[in-house]
Amino acid sequence: MVNHRSIKNQPIKSQLGSGQVRIIGGQWRSRRLPIQDLDGLRPTPDRVRETLFNWLANSVVNARVLDCFGGSGALALEALSRYASYAKIIELQRGAALQLKENLQTLKCDKAEVLNADTLMVLQQGCDQGFDLVFIDPPFRKGLAEKTTQLLDTQGWLNDGALIYVEVESELTQLAIPSCWQTLKEKHAGQVSYRLYQYQAANTAEPREDENHALVN
Repeated sequence: MVNHRSIKNQPIKSQLGSGQVRIIGGQWRSRRLPIQDLDGLRPTPDRVRETLFNWLANSVVNARVLDCFGGSGALALEALSRYASYAKIIELQRGAALQLKENLQTLKCDKAEVLNADTLMVLQQGCDQGFDLVFIDPPFRKGLAEKTTQLLDTQGWLNDGALIYVEVESELTQLAIPSCWQTLKEKHAGQVSYRLYQYQAANTAEPREDENHALVN
């Protein structure tokens, strides 16, 4: 099993309420929700999320969303706020998964499932119904992004035309992605590099190097 984020040996209660995440758009705009102080928990910054959802535009409405590394839930909750039809959120740390479930209850949202599990093991199992929008925002410097992209592609997780968002450390200038993924957008902000791809099912999936594209505004 890959340990995505180490779990602190403290009671869950002692880790609650140490921070907040703010939803920036949609039906829950400006709502603030608690997040835990856990190792590796790194919510996507507001500025980056705003850029991402500007990129996505109307693609979120009625989309089936998969958040591969839920963490604070910032990305999945933002998508649900903007009327995604369903979200599956995978999070390894038990405390973070419990907080995600509590936040969904606070929002009275019944369109999401939180799975407290190892992402790579879940992806290896495949799925019965594909997804339209996928978020890949793993803990940095653990080599998880490439493994995740390959499993998504080979195990049937993506609907044709699916959009995939990948957020990695800025020094990772090359990322091996399937050949049927087209790079749509790429940008950098501080220590973060983030990219938006689109899956085209008609092509043959062979790994290729994602070159360092020019920034897209």
